[in-house]
This record gives sequence, structure tokens and C-alpha cells, in this order.
Amino acid sequence: MGDPKKPRKKWQGPKHPWIKERLVKEIELMGKYGLRNKRELWRLETLARYFRHRARGLLALPPEIREKEEKALLARLYNLGVLPENATLDDVLGLTAENFLERRLQTIVFRKGLARSIHEARQLIVHGHIAIGGRRIRSPGYLVKRDEEELVDYAPTSPYAARAAQQEGAEGEETV
Repeated sequence: MGDPKKPRKKWQGPKHPWIKERLVKEIELMGKYGLRNKRELWRLETLARYFRHRARGLLALPPEIREKEEKALLARLYNLGVLPENATLDDVLGLTAENFLERRLQTIVFRKGLARSIHEARQLIVHGHIAIGGRRIRSPGYLVKRDEEELVDYAPTSPYAARAAQQEGAEGEETV
């Protein structure tokens, strides 16, 4: 079988760990988005930093090469749901971790009303009650793409799905 591949760190922590303003901001974001630890936040900050770095690199390229790669980068960020369709490289330079936090499965489950709180959303996902297009996702940090967003719902085998179907049936009878 061979040796397993060494897993690489997907995040980079802050260079100065004890800056009060940054610590306060991190704690606010952890509470607002229901993060388990700061590593989840640092991972998305690293991702935002990567895209900003790529955008700065594209600005230095000659126009004929830049145009093609710029379209690919903007299309990728549009599909992720982080940027609007008519975005520019200036919008990419303004990306923050919050843009990516809004695209996490945990946040989308809460925003769609499938859970009463952001913490309940995390628990539903981890326990296998949430699916995207019928496929269970058990990672609250999964970044939901724009075309997958309307497919987020309860898993077909979840007791929450049956309960939601009963409630919809009861509401339908009341309106008739």
C-alpha cells in the first residue's frame, strides 16, 4: 500500500497571537458563526488570504494573460457564492473570512430555518440529519456552492424530514 501521505496544515495562525483587537474580533466571529475553535476561523482567513494573494499576482501580469486567469478566478469565486456575478479584482482584494463563513453549511442551515440556533445547526450536521441533494454531509465547515444552496435540506432518513413533511401537510390542510 505504501506510506500514507503526510497531511498538510490547511491554516496559518496569526503572527502576533496576543493583539487584543484581533482576539476580540475572533471571539465575536466564533460566537456569531458557532465555530468550535479558532482553527476553523484561521482556515478561512488563510483561504481569503490565498485568493487576495492570487488577485494581487494577477494585477502584475500582462493584459492578455491576466484576462483569461482573471475570468477563471472570478468564476470560481462566483460559483463558491462569495462574490456577485459582475465582480472585479478589486472585490477579490476585499475578501475576508466572513465572506467564507457565510458559505459554511452550518450557517446556511441556520439561515434557511432548518435549525433554531447556529449551535443546533452544527449538531444536526454532525449527527447526519442534513443532506445536500440527498447526500449526507457531516462537516459543518463544508463550503456550499451557489448551485447546491437550494438543495440543502434534511436527510431523507432523518426523523426531522418526516416531522417537516407532517408540518407542511398540516399547513396545507389549514389553507384549504
